[in-house]
Amino acid sequence: MRVVRLMAPARLENLKLLEEEPPKPRRGELLVRIRAASLNFLDDMLASGKKSPVANGRVPLSDGAGEVIAVGDDVDEFKVADAVVSTFYPYWLGGEMTAATRRDVPGESVDGYAREYVCMPAHAFTKAPPGYSHAEAATLTCAGVTAWRSLVVRGQVKPGDTVLTLGSGSVSLFAMQFAKAAGARVIATSSSEEKLEKLERLGADAVINYKTVPDWGQAARELTDGRGVDHVMEVGGPATLAQSISACRTGGHIALIGLLTGFTAEVSIPALFSNQIRLSGISIGSRADQEDMIRAIAVNRLKPVIDRRLPLQEIVGAFEHYESQKSFGKVCLDI
Repeated sequence: MRVVRLMAPARLENLKLLEEEPPKPRRGELLVRIRAASLNFLDDMLASGKKSPVANGRVPLSDGAGEVIAVGDDVDEFKVADAVVSTFYPYWLGGEMTAATRRDVPGESVDGYAREYVCMPAHAFTKAPPGYSHAEAATLTCAGVTAWRSLVVRGQVKPGDTVLTLGSGSVSLFAMQFAKAAGARVIATSSSEEKLEKLERLGADAVINYKTVPDWGQAARELTDGRGVDHVMEVGGPATLAQSISACRTGGHIALIGLLTGFTAEVSIPALFSNQIRLSGISIGSRADQEDMIRAIAVNRLKPVIDRRLPLQEIVGAFEHYESQKSFGKVCLDI
């Protein structure tokens, strides 16, 4: 089988395409022919050496999708030919995360999905949405579940709410789709007029160019007649959190998701407690969250936004395109 391994030291040019023997399923495992994978922020941090180094020879990518080739003993949930998609935390099956369930992240602490065949415990997968291509399914594991847990599980979004999404990354795009499906209004931001037009075509009710409107938090508040937004998808981090707080209504919710502008922020504590703003730290979600999201996707016939699909052998070019920040939607690999 073809497999990509990240050789030390971690940098993009050390992603090597190799040939290896395919694995065989053991008791409780599935053998899955991976047909597609997608790139995420964590994948890029690991592959480019911007995060703590991973094991020499690690297979990258946390998100993979394909079909079941063989089923190990004691597996009843899946059968051969089922279309499946990976989970980010294979041992976080439901409920709240614990130290015991935050383990074995594909592409980081165990081998990921940049390969043709993989054997994993059956609970490391869910069934893919009906009618989805493998590339579409491969977009869901990280970005889709993050948006779902932020808005639906933690945020309890409801019809009539206003959701503020930051930028045009995949989490924000999924959040927009879930918000609209829930009957909520969406205000979206970007620094690109071209991307703002695309966000409007995707369903944004109002858009703000945060480059030309530096006080975009107040601008978002004004778009709600001064009330403030109900939910903020905070993907920026330190440089955007103050504006997100400014945009939020009394009793509103901010989902802390991303660290695009750094790791440490100064926060106005009085602005938080005096306005009773709720902050939720989001680290993807559980297998049960993913299954709930997939049911909602099927009912609402939602489709992910894919910017580009490249073959596995062009994985370096895929990462370079991802890092260019020119994409609108997911960057996927066909395997």
